[in-house]
Amino acid sequence: MATVPMDEEKVARCRELAAAVADDVQSYIDTHTSVGVERTTLRAYGAFGVDDQGIPLVNAAVDRYHAAGLLPRGIAHFLGRAVLSGADTIQDAAERLAYGHDLDRGEGGPTPAEARAALAPHTQAALDRIDRGRDDREAFKRSVGPGPTPLKYVIVATGNIYDDALQAKAAAFAGADVVAVIRATAQSLLDYVPYGPTTEGYGGTFATQENFRIIRTATREAAEEQKRYIHQTNYSSGLCMSEIAWMAAVEGLDMLLNDAMYGILFRDINMCRNFVDQYISRRIIARAGIVINTGEDNYLTTADAVEKAHTVLASQFINEAFALRAGVKEEQMGLGHAYEIDPWREDSFLTELAQAQLVRQIFSRHPIKWMPPTKHKTGDIFQSHVHDAMFNLVGVTTNQSIELLGMFSEAIHNPMLMDRYLSLKATRYVYTACKHLGDEIEFKADGIVARRARQVLDEALAQLEEVADAGIWDSIGKGAFADVKRTRTGGKGFSGVAERAPDYLNPLLDALEGR
Repeated sequence: MATVPMDEEKVARCRELAAAVADDVQSYIDTHTSVGVERTTLRAYGAFGVDDQGIPLVNAAVDRYHAAGLLPRGIAHFLGRAVLSGADTIQDAAERLAYGHDLDRGEGGPTPAEARAALAPHTQAALDRIDRGRDDREAFKRSVGPGPTPLKYVIVATGNIYDDALQAKAAAFAGADVVAVIRATAQSLLDYVPYGPTTEGYGGTFATQENFRIIRTATREAAEEQKRYIHQTNYSSGLCMSEIAWMAAVEGLDMLLNDAMYGILFRDINMCRNFVDQYISRRIIARAGIVINTGEDNYLTTADAVEKAHTVLASQFINEAFALRAGVKEEQMGLGHAYEIDPWREDSFLTELAQAQLVRQIFSRHPIKWMPPTKHKTGDIFQSHVHDAMFNLVGVTTNQSIELLGMFSEAIHNPMLMDRYLSLKATRYVYTACKHLGDEIEFKADGIVARRARQVLDEALAQLEEVADAGIWDSIGKGAFADVKRTRTGGKGFSGVAERAPDYLNPLLDALEGR
């Protein structure tokens, strides 16, 4: 493959700085929990269902103990005590925590060590569920085989999960390798996960465990028909980031959009809450073998794609460092970037080519996720189609791993079946016609592409120096990423964070961390 000049020492320095940034955040994560983390723990142990008001059992239990100021000890502490106090099942124990007449304040009775021992078989059962989801998915993938990279990624977003299932199968028939069900607008701001299948949703379909199961069935049927594996994607972000990661893991999903920085910057979710939730979500993801997709591509929808390209690269280094600390392998890190330069800018194609190739080289083992143009799309569907073709050309030339296909109707409406078909057809043409273009070309040592690659790396290094010096908390407050400013205690969900007590108990997290 053609390569751009890349100073390995500067790349190594970027990783050192990103590690320092991540270590600072990790020290906070290791001493805090959240209502989302504790709800995930209850789900993993087997608590399920909703009450007659539609409130999930896990919310009722965790909110009750959080309101009483007891969450710093961990909901598992009280769950284990309930098991030892005569609860017949985990479900019975969780219902006692949520609705029991007397609130257990942890005074007297079983110790944390005894509670841990009581939960030991249930902790193993939780791990086994993750492992079964992973093993079943991987065995099926081997049986049919995936398509070649770049994987062609499309979205469905009807609001009705049964219609989504039909559209997912249609997309696979048209040539898609990855199908993502777009999550309903603003679900990231809900501090609970809806229960069961859903047939209404604005701008997308709710992420629920039953909805995951329905789409998984559809993508497996499509894979068997097409003799080609169809990857399933959804969103593990927002205030229920870790709960959704758990549901996706046990239902065998392949990929999850999972990035605290996205939630902080674009959904105004409190950074303390989101970093804590992201950590346990990624611990689950690591065990499940799921590929994460990060959201750096969104930075260029609010900031200029030429002037602020380096912020994408800097954030990718930081996201890599966060993922490593959660046990996520490089092969699971689908770092995101996007084709968002003004198409009328001179040499915009070469500028995009430089960024894509630089990212591909720096993160050579990562399944890079390459996002299509959206910011400069208009109602001119013909120009839009050409714009997407240029995006596809960069993607295949630089061997991006996962390419979310652009739609010529981007600025008009959610894609229809024919829109998706025409996009897949055009992409197949470019991928086939230019399959080995990247192997046949070289970049001039001091040409436009090479100079741009050097510039982006230099600017990313400079930014990482600044972020490492100030800390990411204050850097976000100054608008270092996406030109968006957030404060450490502002945003949604901060009240759901709690500092861990010295005897905090979470055997599931301990097991996921290898302890």
